[in-house]
Amino acid sequence: MTSDRGGAAAVGGPASGAEPAGTEPAAAELDVRPMAGHIGAEVTGVDLAGDLDGSVVAAIRAALLRWKVVFFRGQRLDHAGQVALARRFGEPVVLPRRGKASPPDVPEIETTADRLELGTRFGMAHDEWLRRRRHTLLRGWHCDHGARIDPPAATILRAETVPPYGGDTTWSNLAAAYAGLSAPVRAFVDGLRAEHRLGVGYQPRPGGDAYVRHLLDHQVASEHPLVRVHPETGERILFVNGYYVEQITGLSRPESAAVLEMLLEQATRPEYTVRFRWEPGSVAFWDNRATIHLAPGDTAHLDHPRIMHRVMIAGDVPVGVDGRPSIPITGTAPGRW
Repeated sequence: MTSDRGGAAAVGGPASGAEPAGTEPAAAELDVRPMAGHIGAEVTGVDLAGDLDGSVVAAIRAALLRWKVVFFRGQRLDHAGQVALARRFGEPVVLPRRGKASPPDVPEIETTADRLELGTRFGMAHDEWLRRRRHTLLRGWHCDHGARIDPPAATILRAETVPPYGGDTTWSNLAAAYAGLSAPVRAFVDGLRAEHRLGVGYQPRPGGDAYVRHLLDHQVASEHPLVRVHPETGERILFVNGYYVEQITGLSRPESAAVLEMLLEQATRPEYTVRFRWEPGSVAFWDNRATIHLAPGDTAHLDHPRIMHRVMIAGDVPVGVDGRPSIPITGTAPGRW
């Protein structure tokens, strides 16, 4: 397979002030290989734990903007290296609350270790929690922290331990999904806005439910444009997902439900997706403004751990086609986590 040398990922020589050739990896050494027709590319020829030349950072950014999610295998990143990598592309988010598996001395890292975090946290086994959160085929699709007024711009996820089978993650390209709509539907959704709310669609347990109490105590909601304009590429993004979007503003409940189902089916069509098989040392870097992803639901019954480390990069307030920004509803403010 050949590199995508004709696309946006082909960035020129070293940045001004870079070290002499041979001391740092150069952009010319990168190989960007698309993995699917609309989304996803594997990048080789770079050690993410090393000192990255400015042109390498620019090449990775260009590949990210072009392919929406880029993958690196066999990396030797530790927590500090992952945070340092994120800083080359923006400001890492520091979460006020993290799961108990996260490293206490590295506040930018959030560790996802399913069996450690969710087995007893809300009084449910992990598989029951997943069933209640993803009770339809489309519910699990989400962008990271989409109910915030300023969702993260990007996410870097590193695999430490993965099961020998299962545990894949899938991403979808929301710019391609928007472009694939018919012209009349694009014109219709361009002016719409929707409420994004934490925990939408979760099915409570009969009687008391600790997760419902958690949602009520930490509620977050924003009104976002249904089509946002990407701040770097200018692309129109179909800003929908199955986990946060509750209601299209101005539509009745039945109308909103029908339109959202149609748009979610469009957003998750197989031709707009890529699926990634994790290995220890794998890194996925995705544009959270232009994608939604589906975490695996096929590992709860497996007797194998899956430990991942996430760093998110701070984002901006989405802006619609009409130039209007998103509006905070509750529990969120720009730059305040």
